[in-house]
Amino acid sequence: MNTVDILDIVSTGETSKVQFKEELPNKDSVAQEIVAMSNSLGGVILIGVRDVTGELIGLSAEQIEKYDRIISQIADNVKPVVYITTEVIKVNVDGAIKNILVVHIQEGINKPYKTTKGEIFIKQGSNKRLLTDNAEIMRLFQNSGNLLADEMEVYGTSIDDINKEAFAMYFKKEFGQSYEEKGLTFEEALKAKRVLRNGRLSLAGLLFFGKDPQSIKPAFTVKAISFIGNDISGTQYRSKPADFRGTIPQLFAEAMSFFKTNLKYLQAGQEFNSTGILEISEIALIELVQNSLVHRDYFKNAPVRILIFDNRIEIISPGKLPNSLTVEDIKYGNPVIRNNQLVAFCLHTMPFSGLGSGIKRAIVEQPNIELINDINGERFIVIIPRVQQD
Repeated sequence: MNTVDILDIVSTGETSKVQFKEELPNKDSVAQEIVAMSNSLGGVILIGVRDVTGELIGLSAEQIEKYDRIISQIADNVKPVVYITTEVIKVNVDGAIKNILVVHIQEGINKPYKTTKGEIFIKQGSNKRLLTDNAEIMRLFQNSGNLLADEMEVYGTSIDDINKEAFAMYFKKEFGQSYEEKGLTFEEALKAKRVLRNGRLSLAGLLFFGKDPQSIKPAFTVKAISFIGNDISGTQYRSKPADFRGTIPQLFAEAMSFFKTNLKYLQAGQEFNSTGILEISEIALIELVQNSLVHRDYFKNAPVRILIFDNRIEIISPGKLPNSLTVEDIKYGNPVIRNNQLVAFCLHTMPFSGLGSGIKRAIVEQPNIELINDINGERFIVIIPRVQQD
């Protein structure tokens, strides 16, 4: 970082990744800020810059030496340990040299990070927020790969909640033999595929083979609406709003049927009596709907939403992209799999490759796709324009 960088950062003010401190505040406050940035997207603390105004005050050599030592001690006491780097940048302010201490904090790879008091903070805009909600804390574990939602046991479930026929069909398709032919009982086969653990269903097992998944996890549905007009606040619909229930393969089939019913078909060199070609690539829709069901964040109790407007469609998945994955990463087929067990089940039940190439293939088939990683709203949004017709 150099003088120009400092001036540029200061000119834009405090954000979720930038904090100003005129002097070193109390140790607890600094620890909370380090924890919050480590649990979020990382950032920098500029010491020697006045809060709010961004005025460059500067630090003496003695202050820099003292503050650098204290900050290192604070970082060492964060659990797990956070490794920070510091540097001093000299800035010329109206002929006077101001020393600014810059503390660099990386996004952590072993979330959640805690203060010595066991507090977990995250950034929320330029402020920090104490986490107390178990679901949010579990998502931090998920981000570090220490906890997988789809492999967790679902309390209140048992072997009686499994659709035995659906699982038997899946097993034979994967192995070419029934579980009986493999010498397994039904229960042994469920355990072998990690559908049943400690007498309970895994979330992946419930979502793929459950008799009625939404009776236990009611939020994991697909809500679909076809609006008249282009405003989400509209109250006129082209078809009755739908709330799809069932297993992931069933939700996928219902969502695809909704698109085929509510989108237009175009005559593009087809015979006069032919149905025509769907106005949006069916291959792209297959990939995008699968992505919304398989790669969503199942620590968020929210449905997948499919919205059809006159000028566009939107597919909204709960959860931002995991870890440090970016939209550019997934465009070029560089995945970070959030739900490993769901992916494994999809390989044998749906038109799913599991190679991380789904978004890439969808863009090839439908180049005008817009992908939005809504970090603050914790959503992943796909927008595809529709062909406007008179």
